[in-house]
Amino acid sequence: MKLNDIAVRFALVFSCALMTGTPAIAKTLQCVPFARDVSGIEIRGNAKTWWGQAEGRYARGKAPKVGAVLAFAAIGKMPMGHVAMVSQIVSDREVLLTHANWSRRGGIERNVRAVDVSEAGDWSKVRVWFAPIGGLGLTAYPTRGFIYADGAPEADPLPVIQIARGPSDPRGIFTLVDDTSF
Repeated sequence: MKLNDIAVRFALVFSCALMTGTPAIAKTLQCVPFARDVSGIEIRGNAKTWWGQAEGRYARGKAPKVGAVLAFAAIGKMPMGHVAMVSQIVSDREVLLTHANWSRRGGIERNVRAVDVSEAGDWSKVRVWFAPIGGLGLTAYPTRGFIYADGAPEADPLPVIQIARGPSDPRGIFTLVDDTSF
């Protein structure tokens, strides 16, 4: 084999390697842009900032709702936090999530189990299905709560409470009267 033939073959192999390597350097899908796209919640930045950014812009709470985003707190193995959309409610302690970048880097998972394992039943700690073991993961992840896609929170009307001095009480003891029950 001549030196020229070796150079041509090397160039051909090298150019093929470059073409197959291109997808590997492409940017992988992260949980934040995916959650934003599937939920319609227009928040940007790391997942760990979503709960704070949602304040005053979106309703937030401790109860799951289809279309809401569950905001995970940042922890050592998950320093940027995580966000996932609730796709179905199974029971008061189990939902199905749709999210990206959980079991596999850049991968999308639809309708995977998440179970509330908090002592108070307030969704402050969850275990989530993890593909490599084919079941719920072993870690209980802390969460901040749910961000609801249907607008800013409405102010709850406060009950009208009057402070009145009892007419027959010479000591001047005040009595609370709740006008909303009348």
